[in-house]
Amino acid sequence: MLRITDARTGETVDAAPARRGLTRVEAHASAFDPSSLRVLLVADLLVRALELGGTPVWAMLTGHRRQAELRGAAATLGIHPFEDAHDLASGLGEAQIVHVVGDGAAAPADGVVVGVAPAVGAGEPSGSASAAPAGEPSTGAPAARAGEPSAAASADLPGLLSDPSALRYALLAGPRTTPVRLDAAALDEAGRTLARWRQAVATWARRPSRPIPDEVRGRLRAAWEDDLDVPEVLNVLRWVETAPDLTDGARFETYAYTDRLLGLDLARDLGTLA
Repeated sequence: MLRITDARTGETVDAAPARRGLTRVEAHASAFDPSSLRVLLVADLLVRALELGGTPVWAMLTGHRRQAELRGAAATLGIHPFEDAHDLASGLGEAQIVHVVGDGAAAPADGVVVGVAPAVGAGEPSGSASAAPAGEPSTGAPAARAGEPSAAASADLPGLLSDPSALRYALLAGPRTTPVRLDAAALDEAGRTLARWRQAVATWARRPSRPIPDEVRGRLRAAWEDDLDVPEVLNVLRWVETAPDLTDGARFETYAYTDRLLGLDLARDLGTLA
């Protein structure tokens, strides 16, 4: 069962306390910048993880500024659509509400709060990544008022989206509670990793299929059910890539299964190898 840290209390709780009960995942993002996109991506991962566990999910977006642009950027990044929370008249009897918010943002009074640290573009001053934990007043000297992007952050985003898969990987690669800098080195590394994995998946697909070993499946589930530890999921994939005792067919099935969570389109190059 997926357990997550409530940023408001610091305690670990069940993301879906009632099995098969409806869970509402509500992303709070009111800016067109990398940090808001990271909030949506974490919410997307949460939705995917819950659905993989058989939990029905109602995904919603709350925000006030540049929502059409943010939704367009999210679609480019492969994030599932979110309903507009402003159209919500009342709840649907959900068993759990999980709010996904950026650092320094006000936490809603109800439900569980999942905090997300900022994502900083290459042209944004490092000071703009300074923020208080989710639900607490912002501290330090950010480049813009709380909830508003800096001009550099907004200007960075269209360029970052020129390679959406690399951007998605770079946003996934670090712990969500740690700020991430989206500079050329990080994006280049993400692009190289994805190219290697996609070529490997296309090669493995030509071998006889084999089931995912129990050990591998167990390590993957343990990682993403432990506070949505995506960096550890990526570490498991790196291990699977070269583990000498695994068949290529099992590697292929492992990557295809895990991509249901990651959304990195790892099977994109199937059928392209000569």
